[in-house]
This record gives sequence, C-alpha cells and structure tokens, in this order.
Amino acid sequence: MYVCKKKFIMYTRELSKKIKKQLSKREIIIVYGARQVGKTTLLKELLSANSEAMILNCEMPAVADVLESKNLSLVKALFENKIIIALDEAQKINNIGSILKLIYDELPQYKIIATGSSSFELSNKIIEPLTGRNIKFKLLPLSLTEIKEKNEWLWILNNLSNLLVFGMYPGIIDLLVSDKRTKLSELASDYLFQDILAYQNIKNPLIIRKLLKALALQIGSQVSVNELSNMLGVSRPKIENYLDLLEKNFVIFSLSTFSTNLRNEIKKSKKYYFYDTGIRNAIINNFNPIINRTDFGGLWENFCINERIKFNNIRTTKPNIYFWRTFDGAEIDLIEECDGNILAFEFKWQVKRQPKLPKSFSQKYGAKELRIISPSNLHEILN
Repeated sequence: MYVCKKKFIMYTRELSKKIKKQLSKREIIIVYGARQVGKTTLLKELLSANSEAMILNCEMPAVADVLESKNLSLVKALFENKIIIALDEAQKINNIGSILKLIYDELPQYKIIATGSSSFELSNKIIEPLTGRNIKFKLLPLSLTEIKEKNEWLWILNNLSNLLVFGMYPGIIDLLVSDKRTKLSELASDYLFQDILAYQNIKNPLIIRKLLKALALQIGSQVSVNELSNMLGVSRPKIENYLDLLEKNFVIFSLSTFSTNLRNEIKKSKKYYFYDTGIRNAIINNFNPIINRTDFGGLWENFCINERIKFNNIRTTKPNIYFWRTFDGAEIDLIEECDGNILAFEFKWQVKRQPKLPKSFSQKYGAKELRIISPSNLHEILN
C-alpha cells in the first residue's frame, strides 16, 4: 500500500489536468498506458498533496485478496478513511470489472481511479460491467509540450536527433546514452509485451519478436499481412490477431487509408508505427546517430505522427487519422479529419523541394494546404 506523500515530479503530464477535472465526478476513472510510461508517477503527481487519497498496488497479494473477496467490510477497512482510491495495475485483479461495479454501486463515498498497462485486459474485464460508470484516458510517452515545460524549446532542438533515436519514455529521456541503450533493450524485451504472452498463452515469443522486427523495418511503408504471414510462416488470421494485440498493448498503432471513390486511390492498406521510436530502434538493435542512418525518413515520420497523436490525445474533440496514396504514387503522410474538416501533413527530415498538395486530393476533398513539417519548423506540429 502506498499512502500519498508529496514528491517532486520531474515532468508534469498534460493528462493530469484533464483527470483532475473528473475527480469531483462520480464516474470511475480508467487510465490506460504501456508499461513504464509513467502511470504510477502520474497517480503520485495527481494525489501526492491530497491527504484523502491513497494508491494501492494491485500486484500486492494482500490488496488482491481483499478486492477479490468482494467483502465490503474488508474493502472499507482496506480503503481506511480515504475518499479517493487509486488502484494501480488494476488488471491484475480477477474479475476487476465486477468488483469495481460493486464498489461503485454499494460504496458511493469512494472515488476510484484504476490504471492498467494492457488495454485489452482492462477492456475485457472492466468496460462491459462499467458501462455508463467510467471515463477513460490514455497515457502515452512524453510529448514535446511536456518536455518543453521542463527543458525549453532550445533543448528540444539541440537534442532532437537523440529523441528520435532513444525515444521519449519518461524513465529514459534523461539518462546517459549508455544507460539509455541498456534500459531500452530491457524494455523492448519480453517485458514490454509480457501481457500479450500471458493473455494468449504464447509459448514461443520468437514469433512476436520477428513480427515486431518486420514492422520496425517497414515504418513509413504500407504493410502486407500476406507478406508477413509468408515471411514468418504463420497463418494470416494469427498475424492479424498478433497485430491487434500489439496495438491494444500500446506497442504499435496503425493508420488506414483515407479514400472514398476516386478510381486510383488505394483503399485497403495499412501502415504501422511505434508509439515510441526508442522502442522501435531497440527492437532492431540500431541506436546509430541520425547522421549515420538510412531510415531517418521513416523515423521522422513516425516521430511526427506520434506527436500529433499526443497533441490530439488531450483535446476534447479527437480527429480520425489516416494516410492517403494513389496507385500513381501521389501520397500524404497524415490526414486528420474531424467534422468534415481536413488537415494534411507531410513529414520531411530534409526538404530538398517543397511538396505540393496533390491536385486530385484537393479537388475531391476541398483541402487547401499541405503542412510540411521538418526540424526547422517542428514547433508548427503543436498547433
């Protein structure tokens, strides 16, 4: 059991402001996020100054035993005289959804926050029992905005290459380079996706590693599930299942194609990216500086799309995101669509010539501008 004590928090997470606004409301707060992304630190940041708050580690057997008993007297004793109860790693509790529903219905004096490292675990165990009783938040690796609050924009520009190579996990960003390599390699091992291995009872994690390596080598490119199936010697349905689990475990995410009925649009294809470029580089064991790499274009694209996702993650209205490409080679790296409004982005580490918005796209969809994001105008990605 952890009772909140005031502690210095190195990076203030933007999500904390949104969560604080929900603390006075009835709904159970659910915070999803990858392992080591800072969920426990976020809880301490939110609750450290609140004497009526408590954080419980659900990996502790004593905590699990009480909650799984569903004995309300024992639960009240566990919660002591606190009002806000944070259940860290809540997916470790069997039948956590029904337990939270019971607390919500029978012990309304408590405000519950539940965190978990695996969204498919939490989704299966929580969402159905808590329909109408919860509000969900996703915690991602550090954003440029969060880093800027501590280090200022000049630091970001001076360290941009390192951010692309080593990523933006809060426990890694301020380490020495040698320590970053070690920590990332540990994180990108089975530890990062052990929830998947346990959930699917996968006895040979080598397939997952090979799949991740194949995706890491194809960032910025369209991915063929059939090719992955043939390459790994695994059936297409299994590959699709693994991809889905890796997305739900916050290791990768995908962009689908944006299309309606233009004859030459590619309509059924996906691109896969990593939520953190440091994890991606650890998977292929390549921590070379940007100047010595051939994949800097894909890394930059992945990095910039990550930042747009983080930027949109804290907005009230979240756009749908896609990429666009035609069979004759016209393409747009990222399209954000919300309420019929379209933003188009192209990400270039080196701008040798100024790309233009494809005429067929602008005529069909009414978009007027292609926003080119390079290191020289990276700040424009945050508006």
